[in-house]
Amino acid sequence: MPETAIETSHFSYTEADGIARIQFTRPDTLNSLTFDVYAELRDTFHALQRNDNVRVVIITGQGRGFCSGGDVEEIIGQLLSRRGKGMTEFARMTGDLTRNICELRKPVIAALNGITAGAGAAIALASDFRIAAEGIKIAFLFTKVGLTGADMGVAYLLPRIVGTAKALELLYLGQPIKAEEAEKIGLVTKVVKAADLDAEATALAKQLAAGPIFAMGMTKVQIYNEWNMSLPAAIEAEAQAQTICMLTDEFTEGYRAFKEKRPPKFDTIK
Repeated sequence: MPETAIETSHFSYTEADGIARIQFTRPDTLNSLTFDVYAELRDTFHALQRNDNVRVVIITGQGRGFCSGGDVEEIIGQLLSRRGKGMTEFARMTGDLTRNICELRKPVIAALNGITAGAGAAIALASDFRIAAEGIKIAFLFTKVGLTGADMGVAYLLPRIVGTAKALELLYLGQPIKAEEAEKIGLVTKVVKAADLDAEATALAKQLAAGPIFAMGMTKVQIYNEWNMSLPAAIEAEAQAQTICMLTDEFTEGYRAFKEKRPPKFDTIK
């Protein structure tokens, strides 16, 4: 395994063949999050923006959980002893995590191996792809503990993925839904057998890693930016973005590969 430029102590992180793998390693708590896990995960996704060795990111969990959200004692219990300023600082820090995932100009795949709840569901929602093992459950539990469902960007992202009515249902009731139903409403990209989850996520990551990462990153940026634009502004932004892409080596390689009747070699471009 090659040495990595990113070191972590609160979850597993590896790099190989252009793919970074992040794995939660607290299976005894269904991979619940602590203050330290949140902060290190936030910083890791920020650092990945500048790591040219990484083209795609996979995030998953150990054991029966992907991530069950904030740890009841280590986070929720401590938050009750804080006042407004400390609580707001925490809420902003967790939001910075999902923002860094959304703003990462590289594909992010959430491989949902087990229960995906609360902040874990928010992390999955911020990812570009969600591949789920059969039978796993996803739940937005915020209202179950007297909190707004608008947390970590969920109220921004969820209606755009599943529609407003379904988003309100999921956030108001906080009821878990199985992966198979989540796939039907577009919340999950694909459902696979548990034994095949890692292979499916890896195969998708390899396919993406072989693609034009700059162009895909530009696509991601434009999708998020255009949610707040008028149609004329969006069309102009796309014209400018496309001009930038036409100036890249990826575009040149794509043209040459087409002319030479061969697959493009985007992953060799630095």
